[in-house]
Amino acid sequence: MAKALGLNVELSEAVALAHDLGHTPFGHVGEDALSAKMAPYGGFDHNAQALKIVTSLEHNYAEFDGLNLTWEALEGIAKHNGPVVGDLPYALAAYNARHDLELQTHASAEAQIAALSDDIAYNNHDLDDGLRAGLFEIADIHHLPIVGDCFDAVDHKYPNIDQNRRHHEALRRVFGIMVEDVLRESGACLDALGASSSAEIRAAGAPVIQFSKSLWSDLQIIRKFLFENMYRSSRVNVMRETSVVVVNGLFDAFMNDAALMPIEWAKGGDETTHARQVADYIAGMTDGYAQRRFDEITP
Repeated sequence: MAKALGLNVELSEAVALAHDLGHTPFGHVGEDALSAKMAPYGGFDHNAQALKIVTSLEHNYAEFDGLNLTWEALEGIAKHNGPVVGDLPYALAAYNARHDLELQTHASAEAQIAALSDDIAYNNHDLDDGLRAGLFEIADIHHLPIVGDCFDAVDHKYPNIDQNRRHHEALRRVFGIMVEDVLRESGACLDALGASSSAEIRAAGAPVIQFSKSLWSDLQIIRKFLFENMYRSSRVNVMRETSVVVVNGLFDAFMNDAALMPIEWAKGGDETTHARQVADYIAGMTDGYAQRRFDEITP
């Protein structure tokens, strides 16, 4: 999409690749659990954590911590979802005090591309994952806007196709419709704004990369279906509960005994410093590693 709109492809790619680095194990469920544990110590936010990773937690280079990213890449990681206002997560506030990311403005068009690409990707892949996991059937999603028409188009063109190819072909079309809508709407918005610099994009007062109002409305219906039938399904809720137990158990264990952490994560300090080291360690875990560590330290 960045290429089609004449934007900086490398910047969009950098923000897209980096924007979720700060996610905890077990995704948003793990983040909610860790955020609750970190409430007395400045909170936890995965966007702020991603910024912390790429500016300080990575220790691969001789002359600096982090990855030496450009200001534009760091800005995009911090505020690809829009201006950041109100109380700032401590990790974001600490970095912004050293290096102003102009948090009160919208990010570049390239970062906005990364944000909408994320929306398109996870909604489409969640439909795909839900079908493959058996959480719902094709008949259950045929009534959804865009989705039903795409299945009808596939059935008309390929009447004898097998079910796996059928659902893949239909969701490809859903994906394409969303991308094309963003390109049309955003192209028109950029043309109307007539901006000649990224500063003008930031000062526009509203996103310049957008869905059309009609597609945005359709997307809310799809999201509501996924929330009710996937994110809050009984099977998924069992996993959510387990995830919370694991994250809470790890946090409590490491707070009580820093020796349970690798030495590079247990650097000492007051209670708040220690809690933030614990959060950094947990946030960097994969689901499988978190579960293994929990099993190791839980009687």
